[in-house]
Amino acid sequence: MDHVLKEEKGFSYIEAGEGETLLLLHGLMGALSNWEDVVNEFSPHYRVILPILPIYDMPLLTTGVRALSKFVHKFIKFKKLSNVILLGNSLGGHVGLIYVLAHPGYVKALVLTGSSGLYENAFGGSFPKRESIDFVREKVQYTFYDPAIATDELVNDVFVMINDRHKVIRILAMAKSAIRHNMNKDLRKITMPVCLIWGRDDKITPPEVAVEFNEMLPNAELHWIDKCGHAPMMERPVEFNRYLKAFLDKIKK
Repeated sequence: MDHVLKEEKGFSYIEAGEGETLLLLHGLMGALSNWEDVVNEFSPHYRVILPILPIYDMPLLTTGVRALSKFVHKFIKFKKLSNVILLGNSLGGHVGLIYVLAHPGYVKALVLTGSSGLYENAFGGSFPKRESIDFVREKVQYTFYDPAIATDELVNDVFVMINDRHKVIRILAMAKSAIRHNMNKDLRKITMPVCLIWGRDDKITPPEVAVEFNEMLPNAELHWIDKCGHAPMMERPVEFNRYLKAFLDKIKK
């Protein structure tokens, strides 16, 4: 991603464009680059902001999805944002759900893709602790329908991450927090427009998760992308952006 990473007041983020704000939240092992095609497509017409979630910088005792939601609120207040359209993938979607329940007045609409919050089959049921690069490659490929999306660079990034004890401890703590914080009883309270864009071949948050979200969220719409796994905005960016644009057009002021 070519955009410059800004560092201000303890926040690291990318910002591009002007207009209504799209705030993008990455997943547990995701990166800002996961949203690159969304930034490129929408920054000519929207103000697109991607903060780095401080998953590895929190005190271990407070590492969890609620703490990330509080961080998002601090960031929104710091940037003086309002009427935000919040987009989240995987853990980022889960954090978005918790945030809109706590601070609905700051958010206009929510977009979820491969979101946790109901059920997540992380890494295919096992966590790759200090294993061989081939094992890690297999687990990263599990994220996508097309294994070619798991590039050497992506695999190496994950391999380095899971061989960092400090990061592994927080990844596991965050994953456990996400499992504990099930959103089942809260979804009906979220009445704002919600767009669900889901890979039909997502093995981490499978299709039945999207169906359940769609049934329980009062004002939701669900769109499927065929031959697509857990990160549609990476694997099928053209289709993802088409659904996103249609939703944004629908909710324009």
